[in-house]
Amino acid sequence: MWTFRATLRSTAQVPVPRWHDLIADPTVAGAILDRIVHNAHRITLQGDSMRKQKAPPLLTGDENGEINHA
Repeated sequence: MWTFRATLRSTAQVPVPRWHDLIADPTVAGAILDRIVHNAHRITLQGDSMRKQKAPPLLTGDENGEINHA
């Protein structure tokens, strides 16, 4: 009997319970989830992303040279 061990790291912005809504065929959605989530270690992050926290503030129209037609 062959055993195969590999590491799969994936990220998604859609929570796992909503995957069935995105994949049209429920049988296919279930099969994909079974294979990915089986024996998986899931980490669910909450809060703003680090990119949002560390991003420089947005420029106003005056600061970036845009002409504001008001």
